[in-house]
Amino acid sequence: MSNYRQKAAISFFVLAFVCGKFSAQSSDSIQTKELKKDSTVVLNIGKNILSYKQLIIPTALIGYGVASLSVNGIKQLNFSTRDEINEHKPDHIRLDNYTQFAPAALVYGLNAVGVEGEHNFRDRSIIYGTSMMITSAFVLPLKHIVKEERPDQSNNLSFPSGHTAIAFASAQFMYREYKDTNFLLGISGYSLAVFTGVYRMLNDKHWVGDVVGGAGFGILSTELAYWLFPKINSLLGGKNKNSSAMVMPYYQNKSVGIGFIKNF
Repeated sequence: MSNYRQKAAISFFVLAFVCGKFSAQSSDSIQTKELKKDSTVVLNIGKNILSYKQLIIPTALIGYGVASLSVNGIKQLNFSTRDEINEHKPDHIRLDNYTQFAPAALVYGLNAVGVEGEHNFRDRSIIYGTSMMITSAFVLPLKHIVKEERPDQSNNLSFPSGHTAIAFASAQFMYREYKDTNFLLGISGYSLAVFTGVYRMLNDKHWVGDVVGGAGFGILSTELAYWLFPKINSLLGGKNKNSSAMVMPYYQNKSVGIGFIKNF
């Protein structure tokens, strides 16, 4: 039990650092306008500000996941849920390997057929790529720090669920892109994220707490990506107005990354 408490304390420290750094930000979005001298077009430039309200849900989900490592009542729910699943002996399918990216793929597909989101191709690629990098920065170290055994005993990298984290990061990305223009479309990605999380349990790869915690880390990662976007965009743009940059997320050999090309 003391070992679990130590793991929980480490995870809580990571969460407290993130929340303490960003929760003091204002909850209001500030809109500024820039008028081009040679044009009558007015551009609205939104400054993304991370509000403490945006951290409530992911913090609660992560908190539950961390608690599932050491709190007896919550840990018992992990075991009872797995026992219930095993009684029904569901078929193990691997759709969760693909549905984790489905909401993000939908964003690009919808934009390709003319259903525009909040950002253009370049900008949303930067945001989504950043979200995937932050998700990996959360999930991969924690798996090796916590060393929770998977339900199928295949290894000790169960907490948090990486598939679920990516799925909810992708769903949150879809929500942020479409929440102002088509709310129902924006929230539709969460159904795919929930499907991914459920099938991580049905495939005997994760406990309930792993999935809930992974969902929290995924949502938090995308929120941080949107908050960081103006800073990253400014960095990529540089001082040379004639420069151009292209950022593309990629998935290869079960690895997620982001590619960057810049012309000066």
